[in-house]
Amino acid sequence: MKPIVLFGTGKIAEVILHFLRHCSDHEVVACTVDRKYASKSLWQGLPVVPFEELQQAYPSQTHDLFVALGYQDLNALREAKCQQARDFGYTLTSFIHPDAGVPSDFQHGDNCFIMNQANIHPCVQVGNNVFIWSGAMVGHHSIIEDNCWLTSGCNVSGVVTMGKNCFLAVNATVGHAITVAERCFLGANALVVKSTNPGEVFLAEHTKAFRLNSQQFVRMSGFGKI
Repeated sequence: MKPIVLFGTGKIAEVILHFLRHCSDHEVVACTVDRKYASKSLWQGLPVVPFEELQQAYPSQTHDLFVALGYQDLNALREAKCQQARDFGYTLTSFIHPDAGVPSDFQHGDNCFIMNQANIHPCVQVGNNVFIWSGAMVGHHSIIEDNCWLTSGCNVSGVVTMGKNCFLAVNATVGHAITVAERCFLGANALVVKSTNPGEVFLAEHTKAFRLNSQQFVRMSGFGKI
């Protein structure tokens, strides 16, 4: 197992570094960002190396890479950095938490991140660069294509095909046996039960504030009384 260089120094990278350090056998030895963002020499106790100089400091023959970026531009930034790393000759490692609900037949690509307490059914295929956070469910015989982001608590029913570069927010739900086309955005609590077109956005209505404030509501409703 090669030591790992982490691409990124933001909040997502900090989360992933935590899991790599505490829940895996991987050794993270450095982090890297594009030169224009390399304003500091250390981050989380790791040396920061400009990406343009990474081959000299941590060659691809002896180190693997994990691109720990967020979902900017519907995951396109992370996608581009993954491809650039591959072009530089790096193998992109994946992380699957030991407590993730992953069956033995689970298939996944490179640069995938599967957090603890995800719920993945049998006969699921996941492409490259897919992030699945805790509490997300992926139903049986579903296919999640490259560069998707499934946030905590979202639900993908069985026999779903999800196209590339989709984003599912907290508690978004996809119905059974449909196709979510590429680059779709499903906001928090969105419900999608019909196949979609590329690039569509689905937003659930924001819950309206009640006419009483919290103190009035507690007093009038008797909330908390035994």
